Amino acid sequence: MREIVFDTETTGFRPEDGERIIEIGAIELVNRSKTGRTFHEYINPEGRSVDPGAFAVHGISNEFLRDKKSFREIAETFLEFIDGAFLVAHNAPFDINFLNHEFARVEFPPIDNEKVIDTLDMARRKFPMAQNSLDRLCDRFGVTNQHRTLHGALLDSELLSEVYIELLGGRQSSLDLVSDPGETQEKSVVASTSQSKPTRKVPLPARLTANEIKAHADFVEALGENAIWKRFG
Repeated sequence: MREIVFDTETTGFRPEDGERIIEIGAIELVNRSKTGRTFHEYINPEGRSVDPGAFAVHGISNEFLRDKKSFREIAETFLEFIDGAFLVAHNAPFDINFLNHEFARVEFPPIDNEKVIDTLDMARRKFPMAQNSLDRLCDRFGVTNQHRTLHGALLDSELLSEVYIELLGGRQSSLDLVSDPGETQEKSVVASTSQSKPTRKVPLPARLTANEIKAHADFVEALGENAIWKRFG
């Protein structure tokens, strides 16, 4: 099974207001293993200025983008890279919305939502009482991200690929799951999460921080004496 883990950086936060994509980073997974193939482009937003709030997140300036290719110039190459693959992103609706606005500008069809996997949604279902930013998930799963001082599309894709594998149960449980790349994503996820987990030589760090545990305890206490949580504490 082929998947593309990707991320975007943008001039702002709403493509409906004319904000544009300025960076795309993506890495290829086949049967949950990195192949070494990547896609990475900085993109000229064609007159749209980078919002100061967005600049504080990714540090990509208007000056840096002036000599970069337009989305029209990289669109076909990107589509070839993702063709036939499932697309994996953290808070995927944000990135897919931006991509579909860019594709509409160059008269390309939108991305099929059936081919999109949102790791933020996966994390919220797995850790419903926790914070689930990419940084927090890296901490929970022991994924090294000390070198990440600003957001960057390719770096974030690399980190997310590791987090995604852990959300599915770990690298070992994902081996030899799919013999036919045409298997559906639903079947592969069920298969990967149903495998028995091997014993780790070095245990992963606690998935909940002390602050998260305290926040949950405070929440339960606020529910009152009849809260169902207290019956099973």
